[in-house]
Amino acid sequence: MESAVRRHCECGGAGAPARARDEVHGLVEDVLLSGHRVPAEAEAAALLVVSELVTNAVRHTRGPCALDVTWAPDGIDIDVTDTSSTPPRLRPLDPSGAEGGYGWRIVRTLASEVAVRPVRGNGKTVHAHVPLSA
Repeated sequence: MESAVRRHCECGGAGAPARARDEVHGLVEDVLLSGHRVPAEAEAAALLVVSELVTNAVRHTRGPCALDVTWAPDGIDIDVTDTSSTPPRLRPLDPSGAEGGYGWRIVRTLASEVAVRPVRGNGKTVHAHVPLSA
């Protein structure tokens, strides 16, 4: 059995999405060092999913969030844990871009699995699995 390739960071504030993307890039490099590779399309999808989930956690919850990304032979598992127990929801789209409404749709389109799990005490973890192949 292969050992898992994982990355973790505590994210918060305006720079959180960029920090989270750096962790995905680091994961892809670690996977390459382990003798495997992540297709460019899967890396791009994981970067977008991480950006959306961390941005939403920072924008819509109080407190920091945590990111865990894990490589598996069939894809990249992304877990974003925040301090709100309120699950993400679809919002009306704002064509001007001012109010957003696109993030949750993007996540659900790019990920083959999406789940929201409560965290003991208060909070939730949003899990997304980005497959290595389309």
